[in-house]
Amino acid sequence: LLALTAFICIETIMECSPCEGLYFFEFVSCSALVVTGALLLLFSLNLHTRIPQINWNLTDLVNTGLSTFFFFIASVVLAALNHKTGAEIAAVVFGFLAMAVYAVNTFLAVKKWRMSSRQQSSRQSSDYIRARTESREVVHRPEIQRLDA
Repeated sequence: LLALTAFICIETIMECSPCEGLYFFEFVSCSALVVTGALLLLFSLNLHTRIPQINWNLTDLVNTGLSTFFFFIASVVLAALNHKTGAEIAAVVFGFLAMAVYAVNTFLAVKKWRMSSRQQSSRQSSDYIRARTESREVVHRPEIQRLDA
């Protein structure tokens, strides 16, 4: 919602003389809104369970991390190059708020990714131990004993 609000604020600006900062902020806010919205739709409809080949925890982590970084850069650039109009100031404020929310989400995504990595590695090691144990079990077969006699 903050990315959408920042995008709406930046779209209300009618004139700019150095427009590069404004265009970059517009690109960042629109991109974050589209990608995060697509991921939200995938997760809320449980469509991500149909594609198990993708590490969705890592995908969420990369999305939130990149959005945090680019919102920070875009907000700083827009704050430095703005013309002190109300829409530009509002866009900068909402840009920094969106960056803060993405940063919190990045922190939570890192915790979730680490937890799922630990569970996956413990699951792989227990599968390995079970396979080694099963391969070492000796099955007493009477036909082999007859050949020895």
